[in-house]
Amino acid sequence: MRYNKETIKLIMKTKLILLAAIFMGQFANAQINEQLKSTTPIQVLNMGTFHMGYTSDSHSTEFDEKDAKNKVMVHEVAKAIAAFKPTVIVVEQKPETMIALNEAYNAYLKNPKMKIDNPNEVELLAFELGRLAGVKKLYAIDYSKGYNYLVPNEIPQYNDKELYDEYMKTCLAQLREMDKEKDVRKMLYQINTKKNLDAMLNLNADMLTHASTPGKSEGADEAAKLYHRNLIMYSNLNQIPLTKDDRVFILMGASHTAFFNMWLERSPKYQLVNTLEYLKAFK
Repeated sequence: MRYNKETIKLIMKTKLILLAAIFMGQFANAQINEQLKSTTPIQVLNMGTFHMGYTSDSHSTEFDEKDAKNKVMVHEVAKAIAAFKPTVIVVEQKPETMIALNEAYNAYLKNPKMKIDNPNEVELLAFELGRLAGVKKLYAIDYSKGYNYLVPNEIPQYNDKELYDEYMKTCLAQLREMDKEKDVRKMLYQINTKKNLDAMLNLNADMLTHASTPGKSEGADEAAKLYHRNLIMYSNLNQIPLTKDDRVFILMGASHTAFFNMWLERSPKYQLVNTLEYLKAFK
């Protein structure tokens, strides 16, 4: 169909008006959200890590948690994060373990050289950070919920199969390359880049929405379980009694960190701090 010049001008003008309306709507929404934010938001440093001890996660990183050099490097990271001056430390453990968690933490405060048979990121990093920052108590917010991340392999054919397979192949290759990094300090910096955290969301949840058969939503149903798990973890965070003077440090597996960043950025209660500012020496 061919249009005359006047009709083309009218179409272009209408498009510009629509684009302006969309932009102004987004701008107005952003302004409203800023107006709803607390005037004294609670500072939160949300740091992602790999699991330094045993993990049941689908992807694990080769790391000798008993190696003295690795321990020294993790403690250097703790010292760098201590500059944030956290008053509250939150870790990826279940709330019902908090009594035992803090008994172990208090034992560490009394004797930082105590032997821990199979230390993980909580004992290696969070304990040392707490000691350096003078934090009295650790909080646990984890929630368990299984999901089938292999569901795309169980569907013989679906619309975006080629896209899914290629993305996963590329993403996993990049993760394997990152795992070759022997300097745990540099690895923790890389884990907390936006590029990696976005990949964590895609890899663990969002790409599953591309795997479904007509009239069904097999992949989305599984991804929703992971979203639900993280929402409950975020709800657990919100149950911790905090004041405007508190400064919160959260240590979790990177996929949880990626989820939390979305909510912390929009939150009227919290102010998300740039983790990389505290890790930039290890870039």
